[in-house]
Amino acid sequence: MTIVALSREHTDALIEFFGRLPAEDLTLMREDVTEPDAVRGWADRPAHWVALDDTAVVGFTAVRPLPSWSDHVGELRLVVDSAHRRAGIGGTLARHALTDAVRAGRRKVVVELAADQEHALAMFGSLGFEGEALLRDHIRDRQGNLRDLIMLAHFVDATWASMDTIGVSAELGLEGSAQ
Repeated sequence: MTIVALSREHTDALIEFFGRLPAEDLTLMREDVTEPDAVRGWADRPAHWVALDDTAVVGFTAVRPLPSWSDHVGELRLVVDSAHRRAGIGGTLARHALTDAVRAGRRKVVVELAADQEHALAMFGSLGFEGEALLRDHIRDRQGNLRDLIMLAHFVDATWASMDTIGVSAELGLEGSAQ
């Protein structure tokens, strides 16, 4: 598996990837990823990546900056093909996106998950994300069922300052990023 920046050459494979996802995986996507023109519009934008197995897309991640007074915050989006889950692809994509968000100057990165996504919650927790909000009955899935939404946050200054202390950020080429 390789992670590459999303470019025009990957958009058809990404459209095919989104078409293979079960409806449940599309619930938390804000954009209509089944609309090819919307997906093609992401090509060559910063902070959009795909995980490739040969030429097939098996995962997607992006960090979208929030507007205006929250432009220091990035919203992380992540989805992995169900046939490739539990193989470390999600964690690798999340680390890649988080590292890039820190390099881009984001001071906080948030991710929204359905509260019953236990594996995803654990994976993001291992990356320094912590619970910030629980919104009860906030999501209506495609079958009309209400589900809880949890927002996790990664506070860059606090987390990366401790990484500077033990030398991990230097290893990642991010020394002093928490300043």
